[in-house]
Parts: sequence; structure tokens; C-alpha cells
Amino acid sequence: MKKEDTVKLISSEGMEFVIDKEAAMVSQTIRNMLTSPGGFAEAEHGVVTFPEINAVILEKICQYFYWSLQYSRGKETEFHIEPELTLELMMAANYLHT
Repeated sequence: MKKEDTVKLISSEGMEFVIDKEAAMVSQTIRNMLTSPGGFAEAEHGVVTFPEINAVILEKICQYFYWSLQYSRGKETEFHIEPELTLELMMAANYLHT
């Protein structure tokens, strides 16, 4: 896979998640950062840092992005969320508009 086809998401602890750009675009916030003509550094480098989102939550968000793509293509499966992650995931989802 080419570098321009991926996006690097970085958690508050510095953990890096390299995912398909198509998957990252599930998030309206990330899509705006990567495609807006405003000259976001994220669009230039393909790297988005989330200083308020820890690695456990960001990993679950990445899993959700891929699940959402599969769901939109007709593959209906369950997306399991651990109860102890619910509040943090809801706050992150609100920020990311997912």
C-alpha cells in the first residue's frame, strides 16, 4: 500500500496507528482535516495527532472505522464495545463526528 493511501493517527501517549485513508474518512473531522483547502498540516503529512484520546480508545476507533466500511458495503456484523470504554468512546465519537 502506498503512503498516500494511509493515514497515521497518533494517541495522547504517542502510540501510532497507520490505517487506510478510506477508513479514516469515516470520521467527518478527519475527512475535513485531510481534504479542506485550509492548508491543514494533517493534509500535507497524512498524520493526525489526538492529544486528548488515549491509545486504547484510538485503537477501538480504528476498529470502528473498518467495521463501518464493511457495514456500508452490506456486511452486517456486531461491533462489540466493552462497557468500561463506553463513556470515553462516546466523547471521542462526538469529537470525530462518527
